[in-house]
Amino acid sequence: MKHILIVDDDLLIVRTLKRLLSKEKYKVTTALGAEEALNLIKENDFDLIISDIKMPGMDGVEMVKRIRKYLTENEKEPIPEIFITGYAREDIYQDALALKAAAYVEKPFDMKSLLEATRENIKN
Repeated sequence: MKHILIVDDDLLIVRTLKRLLSKEKYKVTTALGAEEALNLIKENDFDLIISDIKMPGMDGVEMVKRIRKYLTENEKEPIPEIFITGYAREDIYQDALALKAAAYVEKPFDMKSLLEATRENIKN
């Protein structure tokens, strides 16, 4: 069973995505912030990360940079990332694009397009 990490500070989005992806037979772990996600990465193997970009404290861009650094330093396989964001015109979005994540989904997102991005980018 493929394991997905969802990172978002919005509890409603976390619950909605967990419900949606669980119905699709994915194992889902959630984090309400970047620090929590970084700890989970060290304790679990994930096949995909779905993360908000704009979060209090550490944003999704910085979190992904730290996750990639951790995976490289520990000789672990890269994990594809999908960013979800409602801030397509801000600098932070440009920073996210520069990371070349697997996909970007704008809020409010269509569940069908999010599932499609998940299927296309989950690590085999």
